[in-house]
Amino acid sequence: MGQDLRNWNPDDEAFWASKGKAIANRNLWISIPSLLCGFAVWVYWGIITVQMLNLGFPFENAQLFTLTAISGLTGATLRIPSTFFIRIAGGRNTIFFTTALLMIPAAGTGFALRDPETPLWVFQVLAFLSGIGGGNFASSMSNISFFFPKKIQGYALGMNAGLGNFGVTTMQILIPLVMTFALFGGEPMILVNTSGTLIGKIPAGSETYIHNAGFVWLLFLVPLAFAGWFGMNNIRDPHVSPDIPGPIGAFSIISVMLLIGFVTAAFGLWLMLPADVGGSGFNVSKWIALPVVIALTVGLLKILPGQVGQNLTRQYRIFGNKHTWAMTVIYTMTFGSFIGFSAALALTIKVVFGFQHVEVDGVLTHTTVNANGPSALMYAWMGPFIGALIRPVGGMLADKLGGARVTQWISYVMVVSALGVAYFIQKAYGSATPEQYFLPFLGLFLILFAATGIGNGSTFRTIAVAFDKEQAGPVLGWTSAVAAYGAFIIPKVFGEQMSAGSPQYALYGFAVFYLLCIVINWWFYLRPNAYIQNP
Repeated sequence: MGQDLRNWNPDDEAFWASKGKAIANRNLWISIPSLLCGFAVWVYWGIITVQMLNLGFPFENAQLFTLTAISGLTGATLRIPSTFFIRIAGGRNTIFFTTALLMIPAAGTGFALRDPETPLWVFQVLAFLSGIGGGNFASSMSNISFFFPKKIQGYALGMNAGLGNFGVTTMQILIPLVMTFALFGGEPMILVNTSGTLIGKIPAGSETYIHNAGFVWLLFLVPLAFAGWFGMNNIRDPHVSPDIPGPIGAFSIISVMLLIGFVTAAFGLWLMLPADVGGSGFNVSKWIALPVVIALTVGLLKILPGQVGQNLTRQYRIFGNKHTWAMTVIYTMTFGSFIGFSAALALTIKVVFGFQHVEVDGVLTHTTVNANGPSALMYAWMGPFIGALIRPVGGMLADKLGGARVTQWISYVMVVSALGVAYFIQKAYGSATPEQYFLPFLGLFLILFAATGIGNGSTFRTIAVAFDKEQAGPVLGWTSAVAAYGAFIIPKVFGEQMSAGSPQYALYGFAVFYLLCIVINWWFYLRPNAYIQNP
């Protein structure tokens, strides 16, 4: 345990049966809860901001959406350097160090939430640091891909991603519950608006310990860091991590590469955000700023000196493979939708169904509290739960039926579901009684989440088959990095369209993107003369 591995050949059935399976499974079962906590810390602003609204923190809805968007953009950007950590720093070193780093935003969030007068910029910095958890997915998936034989890659990666993504659901269930009692002491705050947990509403006037939302993750992160250090392995074969330095050197390399991601993410946020929330005020379009951020990150990483830069040049060969770009788009459809909807759903439920939408002097207003509205914290966990739970099923179906075929089927479901959600959200956002549209809205959203989960599992299978064993890991990391921008784009688009009074347009746009993915998947993997037939 904890030692370096050499001559690792999981596709050799005798090796796999004798010792490979046990070692691979041990690494997988430490990786999963570490990734779960990474997801939780990354996206917990989607729940925390709802409770900040319920407690009367002095911020506007748009400012609260900004916190979710900041963590989303940073987490996605950090996935770009994280894609390449395993070859340069080793799997064990990477998982231990990046898991330990999560303690910084978790503890900081707990302290900041103790005081409702904490300024907005402090929460913005903490949301920025929470992006570390988002970056961890790329390195985790790349690492696990090297441990398992190709024939069960869909299952192994589906388990790591699916159960790891339970961090979203775990967070959405656990945070509302732990805020109801004095787990870490401190003074309670009093709810101004109705809140809730998965078991029911909590009336206004109740005591709430919102700071527990940050501190609670330390209970898991500390033992997981120890488990990663003593229970995981670096694979030292030429196609994985042949020339890694000692632990201190590995941690230093990871820190420098993460710092590059932080700098480029900060630059992108500065370009896009308005001046009143710390941005430049230039209001550069996200469709311009995000490609700039990605290109800057990739370029700055490549010019790192010495062996690190040489290693990256070798791994950058994935960008010359047309399947890298096809799978980047397709994976964005599945995982990008999952993580973006997970980040935006709670606040969307609160804003759309928690208020009455009535005309005042001929102008539609959205400020009157809806006493009959559903509690966002009672329902928001359901979509991510279903999407994560069903992901291994998607991987297993793809192992049997082919990844591209399964992806194509769920793409049609995503188009229809998105259009259905658009219809009911349009009806609700123009109604004085929006709660009457909540059940069909929620039902279609749950179908949409299920489709993203199955499709996410099927894309893992396609990547495992379409790329050789050296490229598959970096491609998994790269595609997940680009897809993770969904955690920024989807809350941002929802916020913009709600401000414009037309949230349904967000779903129409997503449906058009899903149609594009259907065409790409068919052209590359399903047409009669496809480049690879149904991998």
